[in-house]
Amino acid sequence: MTDSADPQDFVAAVYAGLSAPGAPFELQQEEVLGTEIPVLVHRDRSLGAVLADSVRFGDRDYLITEDSRVTFAEHAAMVAAFATALRDRYGVGKGDRVGILAANTPEWVVAFWAAQTLGAIAVGYNSWWAPREVAHSVERTEPTVIVADAKRAAVLVEAGVDVPVITMEETMPALLAEFAGAALPETDVDEEDPAVILFTSGTSGRPKGAVHSQRNVLGVIDYHRHSDAVLAAFTGAEWTKESVSERRYLLTSPLFHIASLHNLALPRLATGGAVVIYQGAFEPERALALVAKEKVTNWAVVPTMAQRILEVDDLDQFDLSAMSAFALASAPSSPALQQRLRERLPFAQFSLVDSYGMTECATAIAVATPLDLMAVPGNVGRPVLGVEMELRDPEGNRVPDGELGEVCARSAYVMLGYWNDEAATAAAITEDRWLRTGDYGVIDGGRLFLTGRRSDLILRGGENIYPVEVEQVLDEHPAIDESLVLGIDDADLGSTVGAVVVLREDLPADETPTEEELTAFARERLAYFKVPTTWRITSDPLPRNATGKTMRAKVTI
Repeated sequence: MTDSADPQDFVAAVYAGLSAPGAPFELQQEEVLGTEIPVLVHRDRSLGAVLADSVRFGDRDYLITEDSRVTFAEHAAMVAAFATALRDRYGVGKGDRVGILAANTPEWVVAFWAAQTLGAIAVGYNSWWAPREVAHSVERTEPTVIVADAKRAAVLVEAGVDVPVITMEETMPALLAEFAGAALPETDVDEEDPAVILFTSGTSGRPKGAVHSQRNVLGVIDYHRHSDAVLAAFTGAEWTKESVSERRYLLTSPLFHIASLHNLALPRLATGGAVVIYQGAFEPERALALVAKEKVTNWAVVPTMAQRILEVDDLDQFDLSAMSAFALASAPSSPALQQRLRERLPFAQFSLVDSYGMTECATAIAVATPLDLMAVPGNVGRPVLGVEMELRDPEGNRVPDGELGEVCARSAYVMLGYWNDEAATAAAITEDRWLRTGDYGVIDGGRLFLTGRRSDLILRGGENIYPVEVEQVLDEHPAIDESLVLGIDDADLGSTVGAVVVLREDLPADETPTEEELTAFARERLAYFKVPTTWRITSDPLPRNATGKTMRAKVTI
């Protein structure tokens, strides 16, 4: 392929060969939503087709938990039965929303695929939300039915949601039994039809629903097929679209995130790989035991999880010999953390990768290979297959390499927009379909180096928290005149939430709220990870500039 001894030259040659004319990942310019972008020539046109094709994997494991296994054949049968029940019992049809509110389970995945066979839109609600957050997002998306586990079904009741609920513990098994043997429904869809809505925090203070089309999700699946093909090329193996993957992936992030749904659970249905679902609060010893038991080969973690793995005293007690790929995702990681991982984890020495992406683009914008990270620590890599990436100034002009700019990306992965929010969509996506990420960085040697996240964003253990949302809740407290929320550095989580609250001038001294009372107030209204853990209660007004805007940089806790 190449006589060069430079590994990067070899990588470039592999990529070029796989996307050459006539190759499996040949790219061509096509008009998508009024703009020409690069798309794969040889691609699937519907998620239903991917599901139908998955039956060829038969009795191979698809979904695994600590105490259950679901084969590809069993999964297809479950999807057929559940989709038929959704259609015949609940009237779900094309374009209807099917809400999913639950912790990670095989049933979550079944519900997603069942929606796809009907041309419906799966809506992944955040299972950590407080009742009023759930109520707002349900009201916004108007689902025909919600599939929930028992714990979240109770939250729906508390939130006053008036939508039919299918519980995973009782209703769903009964429906699967009643409709067992049903044929897999088939529905004609367009590549631009919405397939899924996943929520991301927004500067408006409310979660926004990013709408991913059939094309978006299918593109992500093909991106992962491409990764398998690259790996095959490195090992001298032959890859075709019919190849069967022997890789086994540990899923430790929530299924309502693109990291676990789009980039882990869904591609495996197309490649034949197994998904090992970790359930419950993250405990590194239990996760490592699952890696050893199931011979996991691939694992993507948020940096907080990686930190906790490093805190395990005796890693040698776990047989991690099958591990061959280890990725950091969902939040920035430092070169120091990456080096500690290489030193403690043998499988991370030559397999550690980092990436940069967001919900709005459904997958990674850029990926740093092990070679990238070892050659130039601190970068998040180069654009992935099919992604156009530019850095732009505030006027929208492209800046030269080496200069600071906002990261903008265009690809078949970029969302259709935000559900029922034209203003937010217009602010995020230009008329020619460039996604404005709000993140800033520099390109050097083809690699992206991020210099700052969105101006106010707090990243706590991989979860995005926008201060304005928390501030709006705190400002509802009758004793508070105004508030300001900011991130507090934390060695484990990256950041935690801190709040400065300014009390009303006329507040009687005996009505001054305590930190405990403010915490309880916030906990009733926000997901637990958004609740401030550090407080400063004051009567001094927040500093503001000449236009009346709060000067966050001058506020400390």
